[in-house]
Amino acid sequence: METKEMRAAYVETITALAEKNKNIVVLEADLMSCTNTGSFKKAYPGQFFNVGIAEANMIGVAAGLSSVGKIPFASTFGCFASRRVFDQFFISANYARLNVKLIGMDPGVTAAFNGGTHMPFEDLALMRSIPRLTIVEPSDPWNCADFVRQAAETYGSVYLRLPRKAVPVLYTGADKFPFGKARVFKEGKDLCFVALGSLMVNESIRARELLAAEGIDAGILDVLTLKPIDREAVVTQASKVKAVISAENHQINGGLGSAVAEILAESGFRGKFARVGVMDEFGEVGTQDYLTKRFGLDGETLAQKARDLLR
Repeated sequence: METKEMRAAYVETITALAEKNKNIVVLEADLMSCTNTGSFKKAYPGQFFNVGIAEANMIGVAAGLSSVGKIPFASTFGCFASRRVFDQFFISANYARLNVKLIGMDPGVTAAFNGGTHMPFEDLALMRSIPRLTIVEPSDPWNCADFVRQAAETYGSVYLRLPRKAVPVLYTGADKFPFGKARVFKEGKDLCFVALGSLMVNESIRARELLAAEGIDAGILDVLTLKPIDREAVVTQASKVKAVISAENHQINGGLGSAVAEILAESGFRGKFARVGVMDEFGEVGTQDYLTKRFGLDGETLAQKARDLLR
């Protein structure tokens, strides 16, 4: 299967946009070698700001740039983009109705060897609480690029959550991914995985394959936008199946699972529902494959959860 780095999709897109729009600026907290924005700095040094290891200050600078008409994209690790700068992002960017695009890289277990301190399992719960904020998590490089373009073209703050490294390509350049719309990746008759992000969409694909060998038909709804979430798509897919399972690379509380539970409860869904996510734990050091299994986010765990619900 073809793969591509998410950070490459981000940087290639923002560089192409900056060529035509000089108001686009990129801010970094001294992580250019990790986020790959060094190439942007080389191409457009006048549109690049490295604020050093001072993430909260970076958000303040981004807010100031937005207030004078710039379109700032500020990137750092997801742990710093959420826990460390939450108040600055809440007040200086969102409460002030400004146009700051915050990139949180290496969410959840994709932080891998950076370990528990750098492993945000709670960033979505924090960001969901901010009024009017758009929250997106791409599932492949094509919708990552499309989200970056939309963020640049749409006024308002955005939280873009993405892994840095290579992920499978699931869509094509001809596909469009408007904010607020989910994508039915696969239809199913027995149950539906409602998945967010590249890791969990791909693990849901693995679970679907395992279940298909047993005669169980599982669908996959690729959420893409957590806020505003596509309520209609969730309800529509739920109405076609006996069970729904949310799948997220995040703490089980406050993120996708909570959002889907709210939708299903309010819609009167009478089928079975379960959440798959990190079960009230801190992160730890390990390979991504090990951590995916360790925290029960893998396709085998998803498949077993499906069997349990349908039994």
